Amino acid sequence: MKYITILIIALILHFQYRLWIGDASVSQISAHRQHIDELNKELQEKKDRNDALYAEVLDLRSGLETIEERARYELGMVKEHETFFQVLE
Repeated sequence: MKYITILIIALILHFQYRLWIGDASVSQISAHRQHIDELNKELQEKKDRNDALYAEVLDLRSGLETIEERARYELGMVKEHETFFQVLE
């Protein structure tokens, strides 16, 4: 009976050690979950960015209006027979 009690106490101590300090401890699991949450957030941001870029590519493929708009705003281009006015504040 004495050996069984010592064995049970040793097993309890062993499992308590693994639970609080060992490889799969509570703190490590919490840190891994936090890291996974951060990665999921980053993944969602990248998916949203990819979706926006894909929509822009579809717009560019579909018509000339988008290309013209980008040329006007990004490159400052104007059509023939247009007058460019710049308003300074």
